[in-house]
Amino acid sequence: MTKLTISEGGTVPDMETPEPANLRFLRVLVTVLTAVMIAGVIAIVALLVTRLPGRAVKTPDRLEMPARAEVLAVTQTPDAWLVTTRDGRLLLFGPDGVLRREIPLD
Repeated sequence: MTKLTISEGGTVPDMETPEPANLRFLRVLVTVLTAVMIAGVIAIVALLVTRLPGRAVKTPDRLEMPARAEVLAVTQTPDAWLVTTRDGRLLLFGPDGVLRREIPLD
């Protein structure tokens, strides 16, 4: 049994007890997981910033569609717009929206 002495001011001196191993392991684990989460958030933000397109898509005011053409899909290439219709045609438009070519799909 350890004898405890009280100082003149009536306070008990600090006694340092050893930290349990489980508590030390838990503290290290929480610190490592926090660091991993911070690194993950930084990586996700960096990927979003570098991978998202920096410029907006420039669209023509209108596309001059042929009569009775129902649009199924629209795709943009660097110098043209492609429109697929429900009746099996591929329409090629210039960047200004004027029909350049009509290609039947088999």
